[in-house]
Amino acid sequence: MSAPARGADRWGDRLPRRLGLWSAVAVAVGSTIGSGIFRTPAGVAQQVGDVPLFLLGWVLGGAVALAGALTYAELAALYPRSGGIYVFIREAFGPLPAFLFGWAELLIIRPGAYGAISITSAAYTLRLLGLDPAAPVAGLPVRAEQLLAAGYIVAVAAVNYFGIHRGAVLQNLSTAFKVGALVALILLGVALGGGRWADLFAERAAVGLSPFLVAMVSILWAYDGWGDLAFVGGEVRDPEKNLPRALVLGAGSVVALYLAANLVYLHLIPIAAMRGAELVAADAARLLIGPAGAVAVSAAVAVSTFGTLNGSMMTAPRIFFAMAEDGLFPRAIARVHRRSGAPANAVVLAAALGTVFVLVRTFTQLAEQFVIGIWPFYALAVAAVFVLRRRPGLGRPYTAPGYPWVPALFLAGSLLLLGNYLVSQPLLFLLDVAVILAGVPVYGAWTRRRAGARAATRP
Repeated sequence: MSAPARGADRWGDRLPRRLGLWSAVAVAVGSTIGSGIFRTPAGVAQQVGDVPLFLLGWVLGGAVALAGALTYAELAALYPRSGGIYVFIREAFGPLPAFLFGWAELLIIRPGAYGAISITSAAYTLRLLGLDPAAPVAGLPVRAEQLLAAGYIVAVAAVNYFGIHRGAVLQNLSTAFKVGALVALILLGVALGGGRWADLFAERAAVGLSPFLVAMVSILWAYDGWGDLAFVGGEVRDPEKNLPRALVLGAGSVVALYLAANLVYLHLIPIAAMRGAELVAADAARLLIGPAGAVAVSAAVAVSTFGTLNGSMMTAPRIFFAMAEDGLFPRAIARVHRRSGAPANAVVLAAALGTVFVLVRTFTQLAEQFVIGIWPFYALAVAAVFVLRRRPGLGRPYTAPGYPWVPALFLAGSLLLLGNYLVSQPLLFLLDVAVILAGVPVYGAWTRRRAGARAATRP
């Protein structure tokens, strides 16, 4: 384990611990619930026209998310440090794989995430204002949604530049709004939705294995985000208790909300009709309360994705900060703002990357770039628990239940998702792998440079 930096707490982190349990839960929930549950069910219905199998897909996706959260809870309590996945991989497999994760975050994962999330929020904002998201901006080679998305990235970066406690306020408010919107839709659907419950499972259809696996990719994308809390593990108070609690509470809450929402969608809209619903939640709300329902859901998506963007800006810069602390990034990225306690330069770096990418790439390109980039490292971080369980002398404040089956379930889900992308998007998959592997010579050059600099300063 790397030596703690000067001024570090007993867990080895220099950032102030300002997040309590419920703010940590808001990070976990708010980073997961974006636009997925409002629109992904329609895409799943296009592949799976059988109601029991449709629901089984969401149950399996939830089981994979919970398996990941339970495993991360053990790792986060063991290493409550800024950087999350980076730290887990470093401690289990060494600095090179950890560096490759940071390299992928820098060039593939985080710019893709910021871009995909911010474009969705911007597009729904513009629709609410009666404007065309795809309209070109006069004199600029970008669309209106791209320009507004870049503005959103800058806005959340500005909030988090001045401290995680300010980002937490925005996160708590946006999470309360999106959860409230989903709960309201669920309750209204149960109270006003009529009497189709008895016939809910009557819609059956033959579904092949391949379409079901394609649908599972979309479902796992909708559940993604449960692990982001680990990135700010160095800023959670009483982390050995609060990190496991928040990860499990957050993932469990999201699974419950997603399953309830899908039951309401199916109760209100036949699965055959759901296939053509771009924003299925808006169609459900329209059936319940009229045209105002569709407007309300569009507003909920805009706010929800903006909150997810803020959650990502709270968490991801800590990866670059942790790498700089270890000497694997320029030392300037490890600068802590004197008054706010935020990793200010890391926030600026993350915002700059997201802004550039959102102005030059489309939503689909950004979303696929993120998924292919992050899931190999999700799997590697979960696999770390197998290595660390065999390492003597590690006190475990929390032990994941169901070992080894729980982490094995997550690894199986990861292989499913990545295998599908290898088959369906082989060029994009191999390009992302090539970019990640390009980090190997960069790591070698950087470590040689550091060794040379240390040798030159010796007397």
